[in-house]
Amino acid sequence: MSTLDPSRDPALNPGVNPAELSAAEWRALLSPMEFSVLRQSGTERAGTGPYLDDPGPGAFHCVGCGQRLYGAVHKFHSGCGWPSFFDEIAPGALSVHTDVSFGMIRTEMRCARCGGHLGHIFDDAPRTPTGQRHCVNGAAILHVPEGASVAEVFAAHRASGRG
Repeated sequence: MSTLDPSRDPALNPGVNPAELSAAEWRALLSPMEFSVLRQSGTERAGTGPYLDDPGPGAFHCVGCGQRLYGAVHKFHSGCGWPSFFDEIAPGALSVHTDVSFGMIRTEMRCARCGGHLGHIFDDAPRTPTGQRHCVNGAAILHVPEGASVAEVFAAHRASGRG
């Protein structure tokens, strides 16, 4: 995997408009699984992605552009095989769309900043405050522990070859 010039990485440089990145730049920035999920609306196999277990206090950010999406307090264990959340961290963090692929009608959620596919929202979580289950691909998010530097966590993730 090639690497993207850090000055063009929207997670490390908030002045970068993610909409201006080319497919080649996204491929250089993301791991193959991250690219498949975020840029091609792919899905990781159930039970294979990160964050099925609680990683602790902090926030979950879009792995592509760094947008804060979910607080750790919004995470719950649904048993569905993907990380589950009952609400976004703040209004406007997500954009929602009707997804009619595969002969189903579902509510798709995307990162409001970069348009990256995150997963789907289901109204099947009656024990949560919203009744919703945001079924998120673990490859689409990055947990930033409480008190940690967002830039340092993203830089380490990118340098690790996982992203």
